[in-house]
Amino acid sequence: MTAAPRPRWSRFTTLLAALAGTAVILTGGATAAHAEPSVTEIERQIDQDWEKLEPIIEQYNATSQDLAVKSRQADALAKQIAPLQLQVDLAMGQVSGLAAEAYKGQNVSTVNALLGSRSPGDVLAGLELLDRFAHRQQQEVRSVVDLRDQLTAKKKPLDEMVTQLTRTKAQLAAKKQQINAEIARLGKLRLKVYGSGGGGPLRPAPCPSGYPGGPAGVAVKFACAQIGKIYVWGAAGPDHFDCSGLTMAAWDKAGVSLPHNARQQHDVTRRVSRSELRPGDLVFYYSDLHHVGMYVGDGWVVHASQSGKPITMKRVDDGQINSYGRPG
Repeated sequence: MTAAPRPRWSRFTTLLAALAGTAVILTGGATAAHAEPSVTEIERQIDQDWEKLEPIIEQYNATSQDLAVKSRQADALAKQIAPLQLQVDLAMGQVSGLAAEAYKGQNVSTVNALLGSRSPGDVLAGLELLDRFAHRQQQEVRSVVDLRDQLTAKKKPLDEMVTQLTRTKAQLAAKKQQINAEIARLGKLRLKVYGSGGGGPLRPAPCPSGYPGGPAGVAVKFACAQIGKIYVWGAAGPDHFDCSGLTMAAWDKAGVSLPHNARQQHDVTRRVSRSELRPGDLVFYYSDLHHVGMYVGDGWVVHASQSGKPITMKRVDDGQINSYGRPG
């Protein structure tokens, strides 16, 4: 049985708690180098540190997207409310004018003239007409007020969410300098291990192994063509990509829209089994779904893995697999 998704505010609370602990994660003594660290030890530490950083990067992407969507929705409602408020203001102005005329006695004079110059039947008909007109005007104003109030009530939670998302994004942005410093540190460690040549062949097998045709063929060929470009977090091309940015850009070339976030890509793609995998499918890693790559056939994926490291191929089982998804 699938667990119910946590409320958005709960996710914010969890994220902020994670951010509060980031300083400990990034500056803790666990990353101190040994006197003579081996290649395996440094590579393992790089992977461990990056797994802590990447969820924050992915959440920044998701928060930015949510903020943009909710802001557009709030702005659209504000545009609907503005003319309704204008109608209410005009109607209230008319009511004020009628009240002023009545105070001056103009309406009383009109009624007196009507009573003095017409038959009783004409007077009753005229008063009925005036009553119907006033009632209709009142109903029209009331309908406008009701619609305005409904839209305002609908906009209120959006405004609250925009405020919360803005605050969360600001807190994430405040961590940017610290994250970038850690990324730079990891890059130096990586250079110590690999030098400037990178971690071995970037394309150890044909990419893709075969062309599935259709949108998947377009997406997988695009992803393979990006091999060698350097990972930059938050990037979605054309010169740099992060993990979800690469898969989003690849499927965008095929006419399929995906969000710029690994977990959200998981949520909008159709689950497939390992035996059903075909080039173009997405492979999601780790229990919190903070990494994604594209399957290119014969047991290989293309992925943007870590900052400062080029897009490359790896074996599909090289990492804790969560699930597989098929866009489109």
